[in-house]
Amino acid sequence: MLDALTLATGVAGLLLAAWCGWAAYRDQPTKDWHFIGMAVVSVLALVQLVVGIVQLARGEKPEQGTTIFVSYLIGAFFCVPAAGFMSLAERSKWGSATVAAGGVVLAVLEVRLYDIWAG
Repeated sequence: MLDALTLATGVAGLLLAAWCGWAAYRDQPTKDWHFIGMAVVSVLALVQLVVGIVQLARGEKPEQGTTIFVSYLIGAFFCVPAAGFMSLAERSKWGSATVAAGGVVLAVLEVRLYDIWAG
């Protein structure tokens, strides 16, 4: 797994969480700019998903098992988009708080992905 990509995705998730957390603190719903940020973070997660699958196809194996690794990859990919869709249903500060929570969850999943791959 690419350590730089894992780090970049995790940091981007935390930055998104801080940004949306600030919006929630100011009683603001998610806005178009937040959705652009979610798209950037989601693209990073998509790239990571593709890189992980390519590495598995090349014969590389994660230390803690392929099934759990793929499960975490898929979960990391869907984490921020799911939070974004939930924030559309809740057009208040709680929508922003949901996206902030999704960013934190993504960062935690990235740490776990690194641990699963490296052992």
